[in-house]
Amino acid sequence: MEFNWIVFTAQFLFISRPGGTLPVITPSGPHLVVQKGGAISLRCQDDGQVEWLRPNRPRWRRVEGEGEEPGLARVSIPAAQGQHMGRYTCRNHNHQLSSIYVFVKDVDSPFQRARISDVLAKAGRSCALPCLATDPAMSDLALRTCDGRPLPAGLNYSASPEHGVAIGNVRKAHEGCYICTARLGGATVSSNQYRITVIPAADHLPRMHLSEEGLVILTAGQRFAVTCSSTNVNNELHLNWTFPPGVQPLLGEASSRWLPDSKGFLHSSSLIIDPAHSRHSGEYRCQALNEVGVASASVVLDVRERGFINLTEVENSTVQIRAGETLSLQVELLAYPRPHTLSWTYLGHDLQNTSDHIISSQHLGYRSATELRLVRIKGSESGIYTFTAVSTDVTAARWFGVHVISKPEIISKEGPLNGEMRCVAAGYPTPEITWYYCEPPHTRCSHLQNATQEQGVSTVSVAVSGFGRREVESRVNVSRGNFHTLECVASAEGQEAYSLFSVGERTVPHQLFTPLLSGFILAAALLSVSLLLLLYRYLQKPKYQIHWKVIEGLHGNNYVYIDPTQLPYDPKWEFPRDKLRFGKTLGSGAFGKVVEATAYGMLKADTVMTVAVKMLKPSAHATEKEALMSELKVLSYLGNHMNIVNLLGACTVGGPTLVITEYCCFGDLLNFLRQHREAFLTAEMGDGFYRNITPLREPAGDSSRHGYMTMRPSVPVTAPQSIRTGSCGGSSQEESVSLHVEDLLSFSYQVAKGMDFLASRQCIHRDLAARNILLTQGRVAKICDFGLARDITSDSSYVVKGNARLPVKWMSPESIFDCVYTLESDVWSYGILLWEIFSLGSSPYPGMPVSSVFYRKIRDGYRMREPEFAPSHMYEVMRCCWDADPLKRPSFQKIVANLEAQLTDHTKHIYMNFSCNSPCDQRGAHSERLSSVGSITQPLLPANGDVFL
Repeated sequence: MEFNWIVFTAQFLFISRPGGTLPVITPSGPHLVVQKGGAISLRCQDDGQVEWLRPNRPRWRRVEGEGEEPGLARVSIPAAQGQHMGRYTCRNHNHQLSSIYVFVKDVDSPFQRARISDVLAKAGRSCALPCLATDPAMSDLALRTCDGRPLPAGLNYSASPEHGVAIGNVRKAHEGCYICTARLGGATVSSNQYRITVIPAADHLPRMHLSEEGLVILTAGQRFAVTCSSTNVNNELHLNWTFPPGVQPLLGEASSRWLPDSKGFLHSSSLIIDPAHSRHSGEYRCQALNEVGVASASVVLDVRERGFINLTEVENSTVQIRAGETLSLQVELLAYPRPHTLSWTYLGHDLQNTSDHIISSQHLGYRSATELRLVRIKGSESGIYTFTAVSTDVTAARWFGVHVISKPEIISKEGPLNGEMRCVAAGYPTPEITWYYCEPPHTRCSHLQNATQEQGVSTVSVAVSGFGRREVESRVNVSRGNFHTLECVASAEGQEAYSLFSVGERTVPHQLFTPLLSGFILAAALLSVSLLLLLYRYLQKPKYQIHWKVIEGLHGNNYVYIDPTQLPYDPKWEFPRDKLRFGKTLGSGAFGKVVEATAYGMLKADTVMTVAVKMLKPSAHATEKEALMSELKVLSYLGNHMNIVNLLGACTVGGPTLVITEYCCFGDLLNFLRQHREAFLTAEMGDGFYRNITPLREPAGDSSRHGYMTMRPSVPVTAPQSIRTGSCGGSSQEESVSLHVEDLLSFSYQVAKGMDFLASRQCIHRDLAARNILLTQGRVAKICDFGLARDITSDSSYVVKGNARLPVKWMSPESIFDCVYTLESDVWSYGILLWEIFSLGSSPYPGMPVSSVFYRKIRDGYRMREPEFAPSHMYEVMRCCWDADPLKRPSFQKIVANLEAQLTDHTKHIYMNFSCNSPCDQRGAHSERLSSVGSITQPLLPANGDVFL
């Protein structure tokens, strides 16, 4: 399309040269006017060669009607049309120019007929509308909007009959429909309509993206394909590739498309090498050019003949570490293809992921990193640890030699024998044995100033292995000297062990009576010790008492315990013994057990119900029988609630006392969380994926390994299913459903509801923990007192403190140090329970044994870190529960309100349904609030020798 886009002046400057003149155009004058269909005849003369030029026309294309002769160039158009209008320029051999503008006058069209109606303009640039006048007599050329509205604010333009309308500094607000108007022959004339579309101008480099970035590793014969994409605000962008010399890849045709949402253009180009070989290795760079500049992105291709595994070097493959510390062995590798097996072995045996051998791996592209963490390493774990990576093409391995520095230990001592004392020690590094002797009997000689060190005694190696402890021995002659005590000291790395020898008496005994007398004396001593030990164990035997204590507030924060024996018992709770059919034992402890049973006619005459029955062992004493009866009275006093294990009945006459409670088919919450670790579905932060949680190896003293057994659904007895209640008919399917964060929130909420109920009944639990929460159908959580069916002497959760075994890690500071148990101390324990829930059953204060260090840290304000699966708001609840000031801890009522706001409507609806349909509700409450029961004031922690259960 030919338009005069460039402003030409009517008279060009004369380019002076010696003897040079401008070419002469005939006819002369600034312009020529011809009628449409008339003839155009132009002549240009000069001394040398001349030629005609038209704007926006390639030099190789001649002007229509042009003819040339030496010193003369002509333009002859017999029938002029609109497209012949414009400026004609003549140039001589000295590049001197003369021009004339030709108007083709058209009475039917005062403006030259344009072939375009849509004009694209870049923001910030100039825009020209081809409103070219066909008659030089046209005046007052102006720009108007098509609908007659005022021109947009800030629109500035210039107009001339020869050049049309030029708009400067176009902006987005200038888009729209425009016409040109002018005065001709006393009338107003208008041009065609022009629609201006303003496209943005790029103000930054193109944004680049490669489908393959960084490093791409292939084996010979594989296909290499990479796509380069770039976005630009407009379509004026060009993509090109650079690649290693000698490489001829297949380049796909570049394409572009409009992105409506981003209002820009997406350009793409692909590069393919198929098959790839080592000669194709190198850098492949894609460049994108727009009006601002050039942006580029590259990918490096590395073609190997076969797969490989490169293990990064380590500074030291032999490690020394003290026993009890944690060691981290790390290996990084670059491999292709990615190894299908990453494994760790110890002395040739595969290591599994456990709580004290934690194996983790990470992958990023072709790089992988693996770590073996040996938690609280033992002296017996010295040796060779080997990491092995296996791919389809190659196997690579790296070994680490681990020496565990262990405290020296005296493992054997002998003498005096033939005048010599022998001392054998073991440890790593090799211990050094030193001998000291002194006069005082049974005293460490090395700590006395006047002790004598035996000189010239050597230490001889007995057993030396590549790894592990080294055994050494030393002998010393004691036939000389007059002293009572000899001390053998084994030392290494600032640690030592010692053993004392008593050598003061050397009287030769009578050869006949010494063995006989020695035997009698030894037997008498053993018998005396045995009798004393039996007496002590009998006196120290723990006595069964319940955790739950009913309190009565006097004033302020002071409480007294109500004697449970003074609570009333309603005979309506009695249930016939002959209607109970006992099944398997659910749990067993030092004093009694809990047995699964089937109750006939518990709620109605025709119902069959699975229940749990508490009973004492035949060896129980009167105190244990009284304690079980007290527990029955406390349960009947409390009444029913969905989130406690409710009392269903009792048998107190005609035989041993039996307490009948609800049966919870899923067992305790602690084991439930641990069993569902591997399929825990993380639903927080909108994550929609499964995450395998490595099962932790619990210590040997964990409660799940002794009488505290996990409850399972019972085997149905012969009865119509429609009238059987209390069991979990679909428990196996329900238990297999994955665990969600919403479930953890639900457990937390339900326990808080149950504790709020106990608090409203002025009842303190004193042992709130995940092991004392049972789960039943619908994953309903119920608070219980499991002390009867747990052997706390072998449960690592209960630690000896004074004359009692206490769950120290669950206790508040005031309970630990001041023996004070209140509703607020239960809130502290609830915070520990939350930590158990959101760590999926981990033990509190991991890696921190109960010792003087533990007590000091608790007194100094130490608190556990946020568990792995806890939302931030739940950790805030835990921190509030662990406030050092008991009065600043939230009440259970406030905790319930807080957690209820976090639950989804679906979970609330499920909870309400179970609350309304709970089987225990059909029984009705048999207990009433104490009004005037005589209470006996008791200390908050019993002062007798009873063990806290």
